Amino acid sequence: MRERCLGIVILLLFGMCVDALGAFVGVNLGTDVSNLPSASEIVGILKSHQITHLRLYNADSQLLKALANSSIEVIVGVTNEEVLRIGESPAAAAAWVNKNVAAYLPGTNITAIAVGSEVLTTIPHVGPVLVPAMYSLHKALVAANLNYLIKVSTPQSMDIIPRSFPPSTAAFNSSWNSTIFQLLQFLKNTKSYYMLNAYPYYGYTSGNGIFPLDYALFRSLPAIKQIVDPNTLFHYNSMFDAMVDATYYSIDALNFSGIPVVVTETGWPWFGGANEPDATIQNAGTYISNLIRRVSNDSGPPSQPTIPINTYIYELFNEDKRPGPVSEKNWGILFPNGSAVYPLGLISGRATANSSMVYCVAKDGADEGKLQDGLNWACGQGGANCAAIQQGRPCFLPNNITDHASYAYNDYYQKMRGAGGTCDFDGTAMLTTVDPSHGSCTFTGSSNSSGGGGFSPALGPSGLLPGASSKLQVSSFQLLILVIFSWALMFILT
Repeated sequence: MRERCLGIVILLLFGMCVDALGAFVGVNLGTDVSNLPSASEIVGILKSHQITHLRLYNADSQLLKALANSSIEVIVGVTNEEVLRIGESPAAAAAWVNKNVAAYLPGTNITAIAVGSEVLTTIPHVGPVLVPAMYSLHKALVAANLNYLIKVSTPQSMDIIPRSFPPSTAAFNSSWNSTIFQLLQFLKNTKSYYMLNAYPYYGYTSGNGIFPLDYALFRSLPAIKQIVDPNTLFHYNSMFDAMVDATYYSIDALNFSGIPVVVTETGWPWFGGANEPDATIQNAGTYISNLIRRVSNDSGPPSQPTIPINTYIYELFNEDKRPGPVSEKNWGILFPNGSAVYPLGLISGRATANSSMVYCVAKDGADEGKLQDGLNWACGQGGANCAAIQQGRPCFLPNNITDHASYAYNDYYQKMRGAGGTCDFDGTAMLTTVDPSHGSCTFTGSSNSSGGGGFSPALGPSGLLPGASSKLQVSSFQLLILVIFSWALMFILT
């Protein structure tokens, strides 16, 4: 009994630590790659880019072994070919869990099983056994006493929501209502999450010009072009947020709530054929950089602002062996040697309680005219060194006003803060403890303290640095809870 109580206390403490970390950005790893690095090399590449979350499309034994003791959180995949057999046989599900999950624990940090990939839209004849397969896998986890560590879900595409805009009127394809109702009931019962594959690239390229490119790339829009849901009056600053919200509204339409959405795939191809003009390295770099910044602010879409959008980028390497158009082979964010295809934001970057550096960056969604004025002033009268954001220099990409203004604002602020310089720029700037550096583009930070002749930046009304993660606000409360659990632990042990 004492050992069981001790285990419960440890699990609760672990859960609190995980909850305190905020939203994350992970990556998908496809293996249709001609010169795929070895499993150990892949793990080294993930570590070098501080990637902490990985989704596998199968249960590759070499990769699962190599990931042992890396602390990287892993989603393992049941392939579409395996779903039918597992859905028809609980024994097959138990064997799959024993072979592909239990065998690698606790060394490899497996946190979820993704059952198939877009089953309802790619292999609809398997749809009727999809949820039974999930139940069988969950029961196998329960039998192995692993259900408290590992969730079961299934990634679905936006295609099962025929009309996703406006988000407030979105609903799942009614022909799948029975299966989706069972799926949501399973997720609710097991406290799991909905896995969504959301691609603004396809939403934009198939939209016949309905939505502007800036909307798909997380760029701010002028007031006259802002995207608004006419029923809720919610403003959508990105197609990504609208897609996530459309999913929440579709879930709500079937009378379910409290099921978080995790984006298991999103990305932008960086090269395409002659008929794919939007698959460019500039657009891909802009999308991924802005995606990372968006997810790292720990907020949700307009209808669910307190639920962060954990997200997995598609994908780590170009899968050059995949069939289809040129763009299908060019979604990778890294080359197989580990170098970045384009400058990346800090995938694991976020404000933490131990952060000691402060940066001045442009606010997402700030008026572009004001940003341009601020950029011009910083690089001119303000005396900022803006050489790094010129074409061909390390901070030119992503080539958008927000990123360029961030670099100029920060350079000015770091030089002038000791002489009274502020981070305001007509309300378009904010202080943050999240390092905005990416790739070879390095932002200078300043100490978040009053020592060394500097001064502490003014705190916002919540006592936080403007733009810092709200997770910090509860750290003292979490510390109190940890103390209480420590007392409970001592009581149990004595």
